[in-house]
Amino acid sequence: MREMRRWTFCMGVLVLLLAAMLGSSPVLAAQGKLKIGITQIVEHPALDAAKQGFIDELAAFGYDESKVVYDMQNAQGDFATAQAIAEKFVSGSVDLILAIATPTAQATANVTQTIPILITAVTDPVAAGLVESIERPGTNVTGTSDLTPVAKQLELLKAIRPETKRVGVLYNPGEANSVVQLELARDAAGELGLALVEIPVDNSSSVYQSAQSAVGRVDALYVPTDNTVVSALESVIIVAENAKLPLIVGETDSVRRGAMATISIDYYSLGRQTARMALQILEKNADPASMPIEYLENVELVLNLGAAKRMGVELPTELVAEASQIFD
Repeated sequence: MREMRRWTFCMGVLVLLLAAMLGSSPVLAAQGKLKIGITQIVEHPALDAAKQGFIDELAAFGYDESKVVYDMQNAQGDFATAQAIAEKFVSGSVDLILAIATPTAQATANVTQTIPILITAVTDPVAAGLVESIERPGTNVTGTSDLTPVAKQLELLKAIRPETKRVGVLYNPGEANSVVQLELARDAAGELGLALVEIPVDNSSSVYQSAQSAVGRVDALYVPTDNTVVSALESVIIVAENAKLPLIVGETDSVRRGAMATISIDYYSLGRQTARMALQILEKNADPASMPIEYLENVELVLNLGAAKRMGVELPTELVAEASQIFD
């Protein structure tokens, strides 16, 4: 009998430990709460803003902590971890998944074809193999794209420094979203008389070394919305300031952190827009397969005056007057 009690106690402890590790939801399910899994490839402010926008918009429509339990996970840049997170969501029977950024969206779509998946901060869902078409996804995946105006960003660089001839582009060739943006940059560069120097980056720890390798070979640096590079953007900023190289980026928060300028979408607004799509699924039983991928139409000019000065650039007065946001 004593051995039986000991065995029962040990099993109880084991169950509690597993529940803590896996973000257990049986009790929460019993309370009738909606279970939403959120998976994010890496921590950086743009992706964090998209996540917060999603949560805030759902809360604004009554889906607050009294009705929703979130299982929020971060893959820390590792695809295998993203796959494990997705499998955990499936085994935990979440009602809906928010996948932030292309790699986590791909990992999640690999493991479930039944749970509705909302994506955001995914540049090209078709190229990533997530949907059949933008107009009609044809799968359990829909959501929003963060395709930024790459051509306009390079045009901005020419407007700021017309004499620019060679631009170093830092990107991770393993990120489908970055490859798409690189193709757009190639097309735009030809029309603008720019030569691109492509600088591949395999992981965040090699960002500084890769950026440093561009010094002496380029007149400016460009970082698209690449999760690997943006997660270590401060390394690029250091190189840009020391070498007096203008740094153009793909999104607003990178300018706040110390890049010089961008024409960008707002990721917080993108997250809120994604949540409104989730509401159609939750409240109107909408089918993701027939819900078109959406884009954020409004873009804004964002400048960092202090960064420009540190990079040896004098921003045109008329450009400063047009900016929607200015950091210093």
